[in-house]
Amino acid sequence: MKGLLLKIACLMTVGVLFMPTNTEAQCFFDSNGNLVNPDGSECINTILTAVPFLRIVSDARSGAMGDVGIGLSADANAMHFNQSKLVMAEQSLGISATYTPWLRSLGLNDVYLAYLTGYYKLDDLQAVGVGLRYFALGDINFTDENGNPTGTGRPNEFEFTAAYSRKLSEKFSAGIGAKFIYSNLASGQQVDGQTIDAGTSGAADVSLTYDTEIEANGKPSDLTLGLAISNIGSKITYTNAGNQQKDFLPTNLGLGGAWTINFDNYNSLTLAADVNKLLVPTRCFDDDRTAEDECDLDGNDVPDWREESPIGGIFTSFSDAPGGFDEELKELMLSFGLEYWYDKQFAVRAGYFTESRTKGDRHYFTVGLGLKYNIFGLNFSYLVPTTNQRNPLDNTLRFSLLFDFGAFNGDGVDNG
Repeated sequence: MKGLLLKIACLMTVGVLFMPTNTEAQCFFDSNGNLVNPDGSECINTILTAVPFLRIVSDARSGAMGDVGIGLSADANAMHFNQSKLVMAEQSLGISATYTPWLRSLGLNDVYLAYLTGYYKLDDLQAVGVGLRYFALGDINFTDENGNPTGTGRPNEFEFTAAYSRKLSEKFSAGIGAKFIYSNLASGQQVDGQTIDAGTSGAADVSLTYDTEIEANGKPSDLTLGLAISNIGSKITYTNAGNQQKDFLPTNLGLGGAWTINFDNYNSLTLAADVNKLLVPTRCFDDDRTAEDECDLDGNDVPDWREESPIGGIFTSFSDAPGGFDEELKELMLSFGLEYWYDKQFAVRAGYFTESRTKGDRHYFTVGLGLKYNIFGLNFSYLVPTTNQRNPLDNTLRFSLLFDFGAFNGDGVDNG
């Protein structure tokens, strides 16, 4: 039963999301204690989680800016990045709808992510929000280990989130969210003699935002800093096989900021950056390890890293990488973005995302446009890969619709 997640979730979700370099190479520790391949190159040791669809950036505005979003001006898509921003939105009511095609470069037309979010400001001090994310993996023909057909299915996953945001001072706000997660990857199928069920779990998000006005070279500007910890929750399982098959949610720590400079009444520029790290244990290996020799000090045939509790895993994730501090730094994912607005109606965006070769090896540029008129906003984004590593969004146009209904009441105009 070892590796059931890799056979199901990794094949159908992790592989669909990130398509990492093969993690099963015969690696070993060299004389300096570094985990390397036989040719001396660094060993691939990606962090494994279930339901990574929770980390997909669906908002086309952020998708055009290298996936930044923690510190950007507030709109309904704050439900994904940083729920504490909701109370800082200029409008009293907003809704966003996003459609993201998936693996279109491979000719698939029935794999997609849909995301619907909304918020409502109860007053100047508090706001509430909801979000529904649905990931469809299309039609699947299941087979057994010998390649014999065992049926068909339509795997799908979704999350429903509700959030509350409150101002703690004029410049500081906090938010908390609760979510239900459902993952039906291969329900009813048999793997290693076990029947696969749909997995369910619950999780929470916590976030903080600091927003202040500053003067830059005589020009007014706005600086926003944010912190968000998302998907703090119980492990998820697809069988009744016990602790061995319970897998971590993609708990994530994000730090981000955005600096918006208003040159005049018509022109503004936003510079933004995010740093993200999964708060999930890194796989450890015995000193004489090959690909399957994971640490198991108690000898119960369950790797030690899988036995960590969700909360314990958050704390150990900062110091458990086999390669020490250098490998911990390689687990950081970096995003950078630019956004130029003219007359608060037309936007041009660009960004860059990067991560270590041993932790996923995703590197890509992004570009996009934004249009806004009265209550209506439309955002487009396009991803340009910079390596041979395949990305599910290669050469794919994605878009988001925004509706700021507060504009009916003259609440102001937001740059989202």
